[in-house]
Amino acid sequence: MTTATGNAGWTTAAILVGRLIFALVFIMAVSFKLMDIGGTATYIAGAGFPFPTLLAWLAALLELALVACFLTGAYFSEAALVAAAYVLFLAFAFHGPSHWAGNQAEFGFFIDHFTFAAGLLFAAAHGPGRVLAIKKEWLLRR
Repeated sequence: MTTATGNAGWTTAAILVGRLIFALVFIMAVSFKLMDIGGTATYIAGAGFPFPTLLAWLAALLELALVACFLTGAYFSEAALVAAAYVLFLAFAFHGPSHWAGNQAEFGFFIDHFTFAAGLLFAAAHGPGRVLAIKKEWLLRR
């Protein structure tokens, strides 16, 4: 994609920075989980989910896979769609309307998840860019 003047340098940089931001958010999330998987499991149990330790580990594995996709560009659009669904699930499960009465800040956390999901959907639609991105076709030929 180029601008009217033919200079696409800023768009390439913006795509790379966006991919890095997505990866960093999930790196932080998985790091906190791995530093205290028991605390994560307790938080999950507090939301009423069964098998909280298993779910904590599954969330960490999903987040690691998302990081790999965002950093490499491999399966980027698919990963961004999965991430958007995951982020919206987290919004409702941990910050949804039932949490607002007890803490109005939860509404802000809820809305933040939607803005993040919107960015992920936009990224999914436009792909990883052409620079520093492993193409799915290349992976499938191996």
